[in-house]
Amino acid sequence: MFTIRHEDTETRARTGTLELPHGNVSTPVFMPVGTNAAVKALTNDDLYEIGLEIILSNAYHLYLRPGMDVIKTTGGLHDFSGWRRNYLTDSGGFQIFSLSSLRKISEAGVKFRSHIDGSEHLLSPEKVVDIQTILNSDIQMQLDVCTSYGTSYKKALEALYTNNKWLSRAKQRWSEKQSEGYSGQFFSIVQGNFYKDLRERSAQAVIDADTPGIAIGGLSVGEPPELFNEYLSFTSALLPYDKPRYVMGIGTPDYILSAIENGIDMFDCVLPTRLARNGQALTHRGPLALKKQNYAFDICAIDDECDCKVCKNYSRAYMRHLFKSQEILFSMLVSYHNLYFLHSLIKNARLAIEAGYFTKYKQTFLKNYYGD
Repeated sequence: MFTIRHEDTETRARTGTLELPHGNVSTPVFMPVGTNAAVKALTNDDLYEIGLEIILSNAYHLYLRPGMDVIKTTGGLHDFSGWRRNYLTDSGGFQIFSLSSLRKISEAGVKFRSHIDGSEHLLSPEKVVDIQTILNSDIQMQLDVCTSYGTSYKKALEALYTNNKWLSRAKQRWSEKQSEGYSGQFFSIVQGNFYKDLRERSAQAVIDADTPGIAIGGLSVGEPPELFNEYLSFTSALLPYDKPRYVMGIGTPDYILSAIENGIDMFDCVLPTRLARNGQALTHRGPLALKKQNYAFDICAIDDECDCKVCKNYSRAYMRHLFKSQEILFSMLVSYHNLYFLHSLIKNARLAIEAGYFTKYKQTFLKNYYGD
């Protein structure tokens, strides 16, 4: 069940509560990515401490390793990983899309070779539902065909036909699993590439399917920012008011705030932890490359406006030392900070929506972030 709590008077931004099997989730919400049932460099206790209520894992990767037999034997993804809050699992459509040289798409499903050992597999819409049911996902995603920026109209139309057929089959299998006792929700995905008539047709298909939630796919796939914003606004306006909306694969403050402004409730990205492993911290004054020489003697916190435990206890000089020394602790600490930073950004956005000053909050944040 999804309940809208507050609405902004100037934009489509809103706050809400999503009721899921492993607890309620306050929206808007950023979901960190734990592809292999682990958010890189962080423990479950770290994630609880930050205040995260849901994380994303990937059915494709878990299907290949450790395999469904292992996870089924251990009682599902929550017992396997020890994470006691919610999981959203991605169907693997995007991962298979990125392995274009190793896969073949047909109406039956996706035939592909494992990037791990080269073994051949076929994932059908029904099998992906079965996999995510074994995982006991709190939210599972339909198998879809993701197309890249620059895809021709013809190929985008073909992908849309496939998506619509897969959606119908996947929803039917999910309904069967519900009757067998599975309690997780199922989200459909809007595609259509960068063609508005195809977006409209795809949106109508997911509306007709009447799934508990709807994701917007095919954005942040290489298109320029202005096109992202145009199609984000266009697509979100097509979707039902009362269902949770999820934009897949966005993690920068500008994209997140733009999504919130357009009534998006959920988003995910690998960016905060990936940036951390590469020496970059997110701050209220923009990204900070801690590996640079000019921080060698800097005794300031990573971000003097952040109250996370990393900023309270460690200096930029020490963090740079850890990075240059290739200490694992660097990735652990900066990953924690980056996720805390994004979680706080969104928590403050929720407060701004409820208090009626979201537009001002967004403008002020981005002005400071980009130094304009």
